Amino acid sequence: MPRGQLRIYLGAAPGVGKTYAALEEARRRADRGTDVVIGFVETHGRTATADLIGDLEVVPRRAVEYRGSAFEEFDTDAVLRRSPAVALVDELAHTNVPGSRNEKRWQDIDELLDAGIDVISTVNVQHLESLNDVVAQITGVPQRETVPDEVVRRADQVELADITPEALRRRMVHGNVYPPEKVDAALSNYFRVGNLTALREIALLWLADKVEDQLEKYREDQHITAVWESRERVVVALSGGDEGDTLIRRAARIAARSGNADLKAVYVASGDGLTSARSARNLARQRTLVEDLGGTYHQVVGDSIPDALLEFAQGANATQLVLGASRRGRFAQALSRGVGVTTTARSGKIDVHLVSHERVRSVKRARSSPGIVDTARRRFGIALAFLGIPALVTILIPLHEDLSLTTMILIVLTAVMALTLTGGMWPALLGALIGFFLLNYFFATPYYQFKIHDQEQLVALVVFVALALGGAAVVNLSAARARLAARASAEAQTLATLAGNVLRGGSGLDDLLEQLRETFTLTSVTLLERTAPGAGPDERHDAKAWRVVAHAGTACGSPGAAENDLPIRDDLALALRGHTLEAADRRIAQAFAMHAAAALERERLERQAEAVERLTDADKLRTALLAAVSHDLRTPLASARVAVSSLKSTGELFTPGEREELLDSAEQSLSRLTGLVDNLLDMSRLQAGVLGADPVPIALDEAVPWALDEIGEAAADVRLDVPADLPEVMADPGLLQRILVNVIANALRYSPEGEPPRLTAGIHGGTVELRVVDRGPGVPDEDRETMFRPFQRLGDRDNTTGVGLGLALSRGLAEAMGGTLGPEATPGGGLTMVLALRIAASDGEGAE
Repeated sequence: MPRGQLRIYLGAAPGVGKTYAALEEARRRADRGTDVVIGFVETHGRTATADLIGDLEVVPRRAVEYRGSAFEEFDTDAVLRRSPAVALVDELAHTNVPGSRNEKRWQDIDELLDAGIDVISTVNVQHLESLNDVVAQITGVPQRETVPDEVVRRADQVELADITPEALRRRMVHGNVYPPEKVDAALSNYFRVGNLTALREIALLWLADKVEDQLEKYREDQHITAVWESRERVVVALSGGDEGDTLIRRAARIAARSGNADLKAVYVASGDGLTSARSARNLARQRTLVEDLGGTYHQVVGDSIPDALLEFAQGANATQLVLGASRRGRFAQALSRGVGVTTTARSGKIDVHLVSHERVRSVKRARSSPGIVDTARRRFGIALAFLGIPALVTILIPLHEDLSLTTMILIVLTAVMALTLTGGMWPALLGALIGFFLLNYFFATPYYQFKIHDQEQLVALVVFVALALGGAAVVNLSAARARLAARASAEAQTLATLAGNVLRGGSGLDDLLEQLRETFTLTSVTLLERTAPGAGPDERHDAKAWRVVAHAGTACGSPGAAENDLPIRDDLALALRGHTLEAADRRIAQAFAMHAAAALERERLERQAEAVERLTDADKLRTALLAAVSHDLRTPLASARVAVSSLKSTGELFTPGEREELLDSAEQSLSRLTGLVDNLLDMSRLQAGVLGADPVPIALDEAVPWALDEIGEAAADVRLDVPADLPEVMADPGLLQRILVNVIANALRYSPEGEPPRLTAGIHGGTVELRVVDRGPGVPDEDRETMFRPFQRLGDRDNTTGVGLGLALSRGLAEAMGGTLGPEATPGGGLTMVLALRIAASDGEGAE
């Protein structure tokens, strides 16, 4: 059965109209005769959204009970049984109630897609995992419910529900987003114009990246190599010279003027010559400069610099290419057009900028080895052999009466050796043969005949040919060795870049594969792991026997389906697609493959280490629990047991007042024991990560009195300054009460006589801060975090007030609700505990 398609409506903030747009799409499909059901829609009390549901079929929600409260969740099984063509499931990032089959709603949606059901869903940009911290920094409101970016990126369609910040604020003023009593607080906090503008820009940029990924995939699938100027991308070519700094800064200015275009710097490690130590130092410095300017550094391997540059630029869909002006002299430019001119002539739609710099002709270019002969030079040498040698002999003909044959041979031999240096062995061989016959014809007796009567002249001409061929052979050998040296240099430079990435921290598996893809301008690189033995010789082509571990570009299903199959070990292979690599390139690719295997192993070991660390922490907690309860559990238990035993055995000896006192003692001991056990259990759940919280809007001026009532008479003197007009906060009522009880009781314990604690509250950014201020001894700065560890007490002198879990547990509970709990010094002496909770009106979780 084909997998269903996922359509997501992405919004910058609550209230932009995602759910409304999703419902409109559902109605359009239903009007066309498609079988559409509403799996889950959260209207948030908005009449217009609720009215749009109309007569669409709504699948009943699943009732779930958790911690004594009833909740309604999306019923995945009911929709699977109904099996519609399309299901609308709102709030992609929603976290299901603990105990549900899946932790996240996007996992429920995956089940529908696997069953062939198309799904329409919604998500806000602040819920994307990669942007969560960015949005929290801008708005001051952290989001606990997130969805991996990859889930949204692999959606078949992502549509932006967009609205200007001013229009959204007007919509709020009209009561179309939040109830009237929450509008003012929301407008002055989360929904400020600056916040909304920043969120809108983030959403647009994220969607632009998603569209770019789709465009690149389309170009790969359709084998399109032509440049599409959909977005400005500037590529700057580096040669390892000192002028690279100037080129990079010029390219960065071009990118900035083009509207923050992408900036990429590329160095071609080629066979033109050896890379000097100075060039390596320059490239290292220039790489840092590129990254500081917001660009990326790349290195590719190619024998032809223009070909490699253009291939990289086309692969990156670049629109502009920045090159340095030639440093060669006029004679060298006359012999060869050079990189800049050649690249410009063949650039097509890519704009080429030839940038002048202060080192043009002022710095001698590192001289290439004369033995490195390319096709162009060989052709030029052959042309010189056909034209130059006859022309030289023609010039010498009038001098044959004045010069001997030996002198003529030396002159022509000099020309042949120059020809050897220019074109290599074959032009030299051709020039020697042409020179032999012309010298024989014009200068050996008898003249103007291809005959030689003088034996000395014959020996001279034969030696001439032998010297010419010997020189050509030496040049050819030098060229071969120079090519090997240059290739080794290029390989070493590439491997040095790879090692540099490891040292710089860029050794992640995805980074390595992307670097390998760019180095050899491949279309895709895929790391595959064997999941099952294949069927005989075709196992390398069996996609069922392999699974994709990581990839750069479009993933390949099996090693045999790629042009290059690089085995790493029995269960790992690297599949490279794009073109077949040469043997030397495969050696470098094999080094990348070994690094990729090591990176994969390291990532897995890190995950195992994290799991072991969690187990170690849990073991430490259990050990600490056993050590702590040895006294603190037995003391109240012994007191209660003594009181009950006394009443049972000798109850008739006690007066009514004494009996009442014993009963009170037993009750207090058992109450203390119950509270201690509750704290221990909750701390264990926190450490194990299974303590759930259900934040709901709640007013602090209601929660604080509940906590004071639980503390009892000791809290009668606590001074309160909690305004009644504070906005509601998002908190779990039960957990909030326990935090307040622990923190206030701790302040009472250390407050001096006659100076009871004071509770104040106010708005700070997107949160409400409750401050519990005491005038006690305070806590030194270096000990403020220590007191939040389990089983810690101020001074560790008192073993009669519990196991020291109060503050540790309180911080854990606060963080479980999305808040924070931290200490500050009280001006004038003492300690202030600050509890910060999110404002309900500014929380985007669960909002449309």
